Amino acid sequence: MKIVRTTYLSLGTNLGNKLENLQLAIDEINSFIGHVRKISSVYKTKSWGFEGDDFYNICVEISSSLSPEKMIGMVLDLENKLGRSRMSEKGYKNRIIDIDILLFDEEIIFYNDLKVPHPEMLKRKFVLVPLTEIAPNLIHPITKKTILICLQNCEDNQSIEKIDATLIRPISLVEKYNYIAIEGNIGSGKTSLSKRIGDDYNAKLVLERFADNPFLPKFYEDKERFAFPLEMSFLADRYHQLTEDLAQFDLFKNFIVSDYFIFKSLIFAQITLPKEEYSLYRKMFDIMYKEIAKPDVYVFLYQNTERLIENIKIRGRDYEQNIQPEYLEKIHKGYLSFIKSKEKLNPLIIDVSELDFVNNDDDYRNILKQILEFKPEIS
Repeated sequence: MKIVRTTYLSLGTNLGNKLENLQLAIDEINSFIGHVRKISSVYKTKSWGFEGDDFYNICVEISSSLSPEKMIGMVLDLENKLGRSRMSEKGYKNRIIDIDILLFDEEIIFYNDLKVPHPEMLKRKFVLVPLTEIAPNLIHPITKKTILICLQNCEDNQSIEKIDATLIRPISLVEKYNYIAIEGNIGSGKTSLSKRIGDDYNAKLVLERFADNPFLPKFYEDKERFAFPLEMSFLADRYHQLTEDLAQFDLFKNFIVSDYFIFKSLIFAQITLPKEEYSLYRKMFDIMYKEIAKPDVYVFLYQNTERLIENIKIRGRDYEQNIQPEYLEKIHKGYLSFIKSKEKLNPLIIDVSELDFVNNDDDYRNILKQILEFKPEIS
């Protein structure tokens, strides 16, 4: 589990639609850098150190698992994405967006061009006034004084005016959802994605215990003989795990991420079991299904069959190496049929065939953004 730390950022703009610039920056910070927990009012000040249009300034508090080195890199990338060019900048100039890291927990950092606390923050009212609004009792790690006292001691005489404008604080996954189930075909990466989300958001992880099933290797050697005991053992274990794990957590207070939903039992059973055995299996399943808590959103990761085969080879489980494309395609059709047939499932299908959300942060954040922006059906 990653360490989540509190960081304070200063944002300013004096070009174009200033409120729109700030809101866009807030949204992007929330999507790619850290969860925005507090936003100050918007303050107007004269340009600092040069002749230019008035600035709009705010401070935000975020929680993030990024290291300081990673965060400064992403802040610079975000400024560039929003239209700021640093190539020819010397001194103070007009800018569409300016984002500074003010404080990073209680740390004192000197890393290349990153200095935290920001060395100029105590000299600038346009930083201290909005920061005092959202964190008056925060202790500056060098002066050992509260931000409120730092503001009172500030010698900056520049006028600062609070304007009548409200910026919207984006919600995070943990605020929007209590329980997310992530599904996909064999080799789609559902467990990897679940673990990464769980790590970043300190979620309760519910991971399928497939590796402990003694029938799984036998099934791949002799499907006809071991299909029924395999599917029944999976069903029993999934039911037990979900009822036990979810019962220990308040679905209205805790954030839970699972790498499967119990309905996958029915999907695989339809493929592997003959008609008579499936009929018996379905009766047992229907009894158990009524007792299982349903996720707020059911995320299905679609991978094309060719990519699935590649992923299965890379992860190298011996008993999976002879899985045929036809079998994977049957599973895929089973999932799509299930998704279409179930009401109030709140399914979100994400095509990850061209994404590498394990090694590529942009791909990972893209998936998070899709989940966050998804609009579930209202029960």
